[in-house]
Amino acid sequence: MAKIEARLEELGIQLPDAPAPAANYVPFVRTGNQLFVSGQISNGPEGLIRGKLGDGMDVEEGAMAARFCGLALIAQAKAAIGDLDKLRVVKLVGFVNSTTDFTDQPKVINGCSDLMVEVFGEAGRHARSAVSAASLPMGVAVEIEAIFEVA
Repeated sequence: MAKIEARLEELGIQLPDAPAPAANYVPFVRTGNQLFVSGQISNGPEGLIRGKLGDGMDVEEGAMAARFCGLALIAQAKAAIGDLDKLRVVKLVGFVNSTTDFTDQPKVINGCSDLMVEVFGEAGRHARSAVSAASLPMGVAVEIEAIFEVA
């Protein structure tokens, strides 16, 4: 069994199916040794995770929503490459649906960042942006896109 697949099993993590695009775009593009994964929205086992941070949704709930985005990012990368052991996480860009006075976007996106390090180890450490958005598609709480390096 591949190292990352074994790590996922050890952590009790089952990846979701790679989500289909919701509009006129592709879920990922590989160019050279880089894999760009389109933004993945917060979608858990119960469906879309909707809400606005700072207005009825707290940081812990937001971080869990970001973790689900991370699972979808990994699922897309697996669909694109097949072998997760060939991947290094280069950059995450996280968007948080939040009120104008909410300032904990980094703590929310940590839900995804922590997952990447948990799963990929040192290869999961990455550059990152965490920004606020006035709204996100379908009212979701979080959307995150990723760039991976392929060995």
